[in-house]
Amino acid sequence: MLELFSNTNEPWQPKLPDAELTYYSTFWTKEEADILYSKLLKEIPWRQDPITVFGKTYPQPRLTSLHSVNKEPYSYSGIKMNPEPMTETLERILSKIKTVEQNKFTSVLLNQYRDGKDSNGWHSDDEKELGINPIIASVSLGEERFFHLKHKKDKTQRLKIKLEHGSLLIMGGTMQENWQHQIAKTKREIDSRINLTFRKILK
Repeated sequence: MLELFSNTNEPWQPKLPDAELTYYSTFWTKEEADILYSKLLKEIPWRQDPITVFGKTYPQPRLTSLHSVNKEPYSYSGIKMNPEPMTETLERILSKIKTVEQNKFTSVLLNQYRDGKDSNGWHSDDEKELGINPIIASVSLGEERFFHLKHKKDKTQRLKIKLEHGSLLIMGGTMQENWQHQIAKTKREIDSRINLTFRKILK
């Protein structure tokens, strides 16, 4: 199954098996999103950690930064990140998210995709620090990129969403248990994108 989403001001909730997903294409206006993008690009202490896959180590194909209201670290793909404090800009973004999602988010992982060569392979946000059935709130700023999802067992269940500048995607239910997602590489010449994934890290 393949669905492409077109722009609307109303939240979109596709009927997915074993998952809950809500997408707001224009959660922030273009003017608001432009300001947030510029601030994050300058304020965030971006880093590029090495990642090891099948015994080979290479620079992660994107820049990252972890921020939190506490000092709880977060680990994925063999990388352990210790958080920076939440900034005023991040607090503003989180405050608006709470108008539609009341989950007690403690941390945010930021990814900067500098161009079409930067990517994030197939994975689920199912690390033990996130607990069972975590809620993930994903914010997109900058260049539009396609977000691919596929069911882990039913190979016919797939979804493709164009994540727009100023959009909000909320994943919940048993999505992380039953689905994987990715941001694939593209040969198109595109500008950078900043993605923020708010989550609750358990102690």
